[in-house]
Amino acid sequence: MKIIIIGSVAAGTSVAAKARRNTEDAEIVLYDKDMDVSYAVCGIPYAVGGEVENFDELTPRNSEWFKKRYNVDIHTSHEITQVDYKKKLVHGINLITKKSFTNNFDVLVFATGSVYNTPEIFVNRHFENVFQVKNISSGKSIKKFVDENEPKKVVVIGAGYIGLEMAEQFQRLGLEVSLLQRSKYPMSHLDWDMSSRIINEMKRKNIAFFPEETVRKINGDGSLKSIETAKGTIFSADIFVLATGVKPNTALAKSMGIKLGITGAIEVNDKLETNLPNVYAVGDVAESFDRITRLPIYRPLASTANKMGRIAGDIITGGDLRHKGILGTGILRFFDLTIAQTGLTEKDALANDIAITTLYNIKPNKPDYMNGKEMVIKAIANKENGKILGAQIIGYDGVDKRIDVLATAISFGATAEDLFHLDLAYAPPFSTTKDPIHYTGMALNNDINNDTPLMTPTELLRRIDSGEKLQIIDTRSRKQFETSKIEGAIHIPLAELRDRYEELGKECVTVTYCNKGVTGNAAQNILLKKGFRRVYNLSGGNKNYQEILRNTRLNEQEEQ
Repeated sequence: MKIIIIGSVAAGTSVAAKARRNTEDAEIVLYDKDMDVSYAVCGIPYAVGGEVENFDELTPRNSEWFKKRYNVDIHTSHEITQVDYKKKLVHGINLITKKSFTNNFDVLVFATGSVYNTPEIFVNRHFENVFQVKNISSGKSIKKFVDENEPKKVVVIGAGYIGLEMAEQFQRLGLEVSLLQRSKYPMSHLDWDMSSRIINEMKRKNIAFFPEETVRKINGDGSLKSIETAKGTIFSADIFVLATGVKPNTALAKSMGIKLGITGAIEVNDKLETNLPNVYAVGDVAESFDRITRLPIYRPLASTANKMGRIAGDIITGGDLRHKGILGTGILRFFDLTIAQTGLTEKDALANDIAITTLYNIKPNKPDYMNGKEMVIKAIANKENGKILGAQIIGYDGVDKRIDVLATAISFGATAEDLFHLDLAYAPPFSTTKDPIHYTGMALNNDINNDTPLMTPTELLRRIDSGEKLQIIDTRSRKQFETSKIEGAIHIPLAELRDRYEELGKECVTVTYCNKGVTGNAAQNILLKKGFRRVYNLSGGNKNYQEILRNTRLNEQEEQ
């Protein structure tokens, strides 16, 4: 059997390595038009910024290493230009010698990755100071330009993973950074009430953020001098980076009749098979499916590419691995902040008509006496069966640990109650006695199974704005109440509630709150036991409410 793999980064080399582990009989050949193989794409921003001292650290393996280790032939600077599926032939060109070549195959694997999602105005235009981040050579070009020209100002277009990482690294290098985003908030795949919190860190680090900006005009010849947006804003800089995302590199696949899915990537089954027998697709060129909804999803991540590659390599050589879908788990460091997400967001769940309960859990990663730092966990669970569906976390320390626990729990179908029963490691340097994960499970389970429902700040604002008669009880101290409160709230500290509950109407919809949620839940329980019919605890308390209120009102002002 002869296996030809087109593409030799994470997915392609994973196919080759697993196939070789399974059999010594197959001939395995990889072609890649790039010069580097199996490189760490995600490390490129850190090499540009100097956290990684040398780009060579991102390319620890070369073609010779793979030949010695796996008896796999990797041909770099070789581009496959045509596939004759009927004759089982690939045709290509050696980009160095310019000589054409042809090779036969029994099995063909597309690991062609992704290509830049370049804004139309930049297509077919070349400027010496405009860059995109995709491979090692692109990273080296940025680093070389910075070292040789010592730019003072940079404009980064796009505020996703790469955009934020590049903005961070440029700021660390001493550049003045302007960050433009087409949508209202950075990391737009998150719920807006979480991604909006990233803007606070931008302000703290002097990153100038410009939302809802798209480039309309570009000015310069050879070197880009400035851009003008649809709003008429002009941005000048010494260097520009387009971090506008990627799309699957499907041109070659389409030309030979491979079917694309609704996401625009190659449609595959759980064996990574395409619609053509003995043709597979893996990594950023392939469509995956959501582990919860089972619907197609395109989320180009290195971890997914590696898994897909291993699965395909196993299947091709007689194994029984299957692709089980993804949760789209991702994490990002942005200066001191850590931003992470797994599973469905609230907007995803609502778009799929799933009845959910939503929790905002504000907890430190470890005790205050060990200098614990708060994280905000937004978690959603299925209202009908209690299963955890997704989580977003923004904080400082310990975010990675919690998002991985939640991703694992979701993968195995855990319910909110199951989170409480997890036997997690505890010692003061690492966690609180009841971990934020435990609190997340407790609060969600209270809503779903214990008749102590949560109310989100967004829902409370909606009800207030609609004029609904509400009884809002602030259970904090007098000083906290006078400093910041919800408009129309009644102040009854928790310690006084048992003596003063008769001042309240038992039939009125009641919302209790404290600073972050725990005391509000205690007050909720008291009132319910005293015969109050509909009592909600404000999720995330006043601290979360004021953050969301501020951004909601800003949105309303901008729309007027």
